[in-house]
Amino acid sequence: MAVVRDIVYASSSLAAGAFDLADSVGITHAVFEILRNARILRPHADPNLVVCWGGHSIARAEYDYTKQVGYQLGLRGLDICTGCGPGAMKGPMKGATIAHAKQRRRHNRYIGITEPGIIAAESPNPIVNHLVIMPDIEKRLEAFVRIGHGIIVFPGGVGTAEEIFYLLGLLLHPDNAMQTLPLILTGPRESATYFEQIDRFLRMALGDGIARHYHIIINDPQAVARAMSKGVDRVREQRLDNKDAFFFNWALNVPFAYQQPFQPTHEAMAALSLHRDRPAHELAADLRRAFSGIVAGNVKEEGLRTIETGGPYAISGEPAIMQALDAMLQAFVAQHRMKLPGGKGYQPCYRITTDG
Repeated sequence: MAVVRDIVYASSSLAAGAFDLADSVGITHAVFEILRNARILRPHADPNLVVCWGGHSIARAEYDYTKQVGYQLGLRGLDICTGCGPGAMKGPMKGATIAHAKQRRRHNRYIGITEPGIIAAESPNPIVNHLVIMPDIEKRLEAFVRIGHGIIVFPGGVGTAEEIFYLLGLLLHPDNAMQTLPLILTGPRESATYFEQIDRFLRMALGDGIARHYHIIINDPQAVARAMSKGVDRVREQRLDNKDAFFFNWALNVPFAYQQPFQPTHEAMAALSLHRDRPAHELAADLRRAFSGIVAGNVKEEGLRTIETGGPYAISGEPAIMQALDAMLQAFVAQHRMKLPGGKGYQPCYRITTDG
């Protein structure tokens, strides 16, 4: 029902001229109205919504850890929002349901935000009690950062990397310098190497200053929940000081370039400018698009057809960035983070080259 409701509402509103997708304000208005129509927004309630990102193809120890973190978040009265699929999108919800039940807490929210290309490939997990289908991946990402009061990132693959670069690109934008949005990267002890790889690549591509925007916590669910709870309190204080809404972050600047749907054609992927001689938030945006293209080539029907007919995407850029990117992607493959393990061997939908 949610799929029909959201697709019909978005298409009929667009046909009626209710949404102006030609500018940034109009797109944000469309995101707000789709969420409002799906009854996702809850006014007159204190901030308590934690967005959890992570992979659908994760090891058992990582999945169990997401449940432990979700349990600790639930004990502190925090609701959960994820991409609604399996793995790291299901675990936090499962843990939170147990904690909420122990607290005899009612009216809990387990929000799933997805888009047509993803929901066609994987169904929502059964714990989701509020589901919304955004028109495309960019509006889905904007919905996450507009309604979330804090974000936790668990181990994942290229889809998780896409989300990380989207968020950090926004936080690096000069107009968002005063924004408060706690970001925690966390996983079990077995995932320490994974987050070292992510941290190393982020610092190399975007500079060491990027580390001030996130906190890495390994193998400590209670510390994650305590840090996130304090971060959500800071969000509440800032929203009160600025007289901003709790349920939708209107003050966050999402540039028009971030809102434009990226069609991962061979030409578009080859045209990405992956160089450090440009503003960090612009480089982060193009790195996000690179990961988005790889996600499409891995699992989305349109992307799979594009790869089948035209071969792997060519991704090129500054040698240092491309070498680090290639090393990280190879590590994802070795750790079975590209596709579910147990099937046939992963065939890359991309090839890395360097400029010059």
